[in-house]
Amino acid sequence: MAASVPAVSDLVAAARRQFTRSFGEETPQVAVCAPGRVNLIGEHTDYNQGFVLPMALPLVTVVVGSLNLGQDVTIVTVAEDADEPREVSFSLAGDNSALTPGVPRWANYVKGVIQHYRASPLPGFRAVVASSVPLGGGLSSSASLEVAIYTFLQQLKPDGGDNVAKALSCQKAEHTHAGVPCGIMDQLVSILGKEGQALLIDCRSLEVSPVPLVLPGPLILITNSNLKHSLANSEYAKRRQQCEEAATALGKKSLRDATMKELEEVKSRLDDVIFRRARHVIEETERTLQAAEALRRGAYKEFGRLMVESHNSLRDLYEVSCRELDQLVSAALEVDGVFGSRMTGGGFGGCTVTLLEAHSVDKAILHMQERFSGTATFFITSPSEGARVLPLS
Repeated sequence: MAASVPAVSDLVAAARRQFTRSFGEETPQVAVCAPGRVNLIGEHTDYNQGFVLPMALPLVTVVVGSLNLGQDVTIVTVAEDADEPREVSFSLAGDNSALTPGVPRWANYVKGVIQHYRASPLPGFRAVVASSVPLGGGLSSSASLEVAIYTFLQQLKPDGGDNVAKALSCQKAEHTHAGVPCGIMDQLVSILGKEGQALLIDCRSLEVSPVPLVLPGPLILITNSNLKHSLANSEYAKRRQQCEEAATALGKKSLRDATMKELEEVKSRLDDVIFRRARHVIEETERTLQAAEALRRGAYKEFGRLMVESHNSLRDLYEVSCRELDQLVSAALEVDGVFGSRMTGGGFGGCTVTLLEAHSVDKAILHMQERFSGTATFFITSPSEGARVLPLS
């Protein structure tokens, strides 16, 4: 009943076939991939310099390609998108002038990564992109694309290999060319993900600590509501602005430095909405540290309780959940063997993540299908490797 995750080798094969059709060449020179991610807990804390606990997924974006003569770039996507062209071409100016965002929108992520790549000048190239990461599903298809493109460019013109600098460049690409003021979590975990490990990320210091999540044991069920969100056109930027306003009122550089006691002391001077946004961030940062420790101890019931508290806070205080996500979480929690469930990602659609015992998976999927008003897609998953070069043979 759960959907199968396409093998990376199958995505590479599909991309290679498209490469031959589009460019008339038998074999591209380079193949790379970068994963999407699911955030287990710690939502909307990354841009507040707090803590997050994501893991890389076996769902990936693959890029295959070759150098091009001159400075022309052509990129083709394997999956047809009904709303946007599937091919884009542009030229890299010799004076390193800016690549202007435009249409198709997905190409802006590529242009942004090229613009902020740390070794220049870049050569022209031809490339094909294929992905198994759901678009607009809250599993960071955007960071997966950014990191895959950056990893591809590293094979054409090496940049020194600093992973944190790589993540920061990809984050900057999303800021400048996609118009999304995202935090650093998605790019870091897509680069640094490890099999069998979630990553506790300090979004201020960028220190990354592994948290073992080894299977067999509890399983992770991702449920895609198939309700797409668009962070650039949602209230994501407004939430970030509200957090900055709260931090200023508290005399802090960010909400990472604030306590609930301090927030209560200035409550009378804050708009109620601003207070609730700040309360979510302060409590969610603490919840994330508690959850990481619970996971290290194998305290899955405690971890599940914290997941539910996180969802309730995102629903009631931060107001980024929606009816569909609430339905899926409520249905999951009605099943024996489920430790916890919550929305994951920016909100307003996308996915939920559920921690549950293996014997409860089929029952949980069936119950969620029965209770959900839409058509959901289910994935059983585990922590996977980050960005990497792939063999072409």
